[in-house]
Amino acid sequence: MGSASREYLRLNKNILAAFAASLAVSAAAAQLMAGQDDHLNSTYTLMVDYAVYFSVFGGLFYLDNRSKYAAGPGGGTDRARLRRDLAKLVTSLGAGEVVYTAARWFLQYHLLTLGYDPYAASLAGHAMSAAIYMVVINVGVRASRLFGHDG
Repeated sequence: MGSASREYLRLNKNILAAFAASLAVSAAAAQLMAGQDDHLNSTYTLMVDYAVYFSVFGGLFYLDNRSKYAAGPGGGTDRARLRRDLAKLVTSLGAGEVVYTAARWFLQYHLLTLGYDPYAASLAGHAMSAAIYMVVINVGVRASRLFGHDG
């Protein structure tokens, strides 16, 4: 398996782990806020979702990639490479986040208005939005050649 393939697998592993953590915590948060109006429940749950997702993803991404940006035996960080890769990652994640945010909020809100329990609406909205997000992210990462893939 090539280096780029391993990088894609690590990225997707980190995204899925972060989604799993945010799925559990945001579903619990949605249920705890069951008394809120549907639009507030959806908004607050999305905020919890993001806080957990980015904390977990950021930590895992850092752990997986910290040696990749080492400048050499003298220590330090290859700042040029780090900036370049972060710009590509933010571009890829940014497009996915816009799609995810809109889909996640709308789906949870819609399911709440249909009478779903808050935790169920959160779980279903999260799962459907995450699937869409994964497609957008992987297309974006490939298009930006984050991992040096030519295709």
